[in-house]
Amino acid sequence: MDVDSTNTLIIHGAFDGDTSSLHDCRAQRPIKLISEYLFHEVPEFRRVSELRQRGWNNPKGDQFFAKQRQAADQADDKTTRHFHKMMKTIGYEMHQLTGVFRINNPDLRKHSVLDMCMAPGGFLATALRINPGARALGFSLPKCDGGHKVLLPRYPNVTLKFLDITMLAADMGLKDIPCDHPDAKNFLPSQFHSNQSFDLALCDGQVLRTHEREAYREHREARRLTLAQLALALEHIKPGGTMIVLLHRVEGPDTVQLLYTFEKFASVRLYKHARFHAKRSSFYMLATNIRADCEEAAMTIDRWKTMWKIATFGTDEMYHKALLENTPDVETLLKEFGPRLIELGREIWDIQANALEKAPFVR
Repeated sequence: MDVDSTNTLIIHGAFDGDTSSLHDCRAQRPIKLISEYLFHEVPEFRRVSELRQRGWNNPKGDQFFAKQRQAADQADDKTTRHFHKMMKTIGYEMHQLTGVFRINNPDLRKHSVLDMCMAPGGFLATALRINPGARALGFSLPKCDGGHKVLLPRYPNVTLKFLDITMLAADMGLKDIPCDHPDAKNFLPSQFHSNQSFDLALCDGQVLRTHEREAYREHREARRLTLAQLALALEHIKPGGTMIVLLHRVEGPDTVQLLYTFEKFASVRLYKHARFHAKRSSFYMLATNIRADCEEAAMTIDRWKTMWKIATFGTDEMYHKALLENTPDVETLLKEFGPRLIELGREIWDIQANALEKAPFVR
């Protein structure tokens, strides 16, 4: 496979559902440069790229993932229980390998966990199992709005709030809502106390196709959800705390920029389960020893909140302009971070390649 075909491959779905910026060729340039760099430098990336291409060229691949999406959208109780058990398994095996769920605060009475998108509750169940007695705050989209059913048992030390976290305008720093906004009546007051903080934050929410929402949100929702999770979790994480974040495509420009950003104020490693969702590009960023009180973290939170406001209240022109202005200087980024990106991503690409190699739509 030549490099040009690899670039086409990487462009496909590079923003995990937020494809609006791809209409501008300037937004495609970072994808092209990153994919060229990795294709030449990393055998594991070349291998997974070729296997992805074979999968996309086979209609059976589309059928396979369409069936998975349908199962997720129409999940019955049996499917939901399976997903809950699967997430507990992923979480526990992640912890066995990395110790990431363990809260190291010596004061056991103050152990606390934040779960930004918790249903059905598998990761939070893992966190509570490893840190018995920890207090927890979990947010989840109400089932009546298309959210998943919560299977986490009731705990006296766990507070659950059923709401759409992308509507937390007050917590995202917005006081005045334009009365003519399509969602004017749906934005929510603050759900966090100003001094509320957590040892561990879980950020693994994804946009749900079953969630009905205003039309302006369709091409911005993935970014709005990511920004809300990251900004609020980082703002309320304790110094030295941990964030577990679900991401897609190590090589995606947004993902590369995010990993580069976190490396400035945290210790970062990546994790992908070798069996569950192994064919997909998803993986977890494990950010530990977060220096949440440093200037770089504060600037990052402000930047994410500003982008959320534009994605929520800005015109299409303002939104596209903001995306382009926030596009990183890829040449500089790769020069400074390229070798570390390879170090972080090599195992993730290898796990996905091993899974795709066995997939019926690739064989």
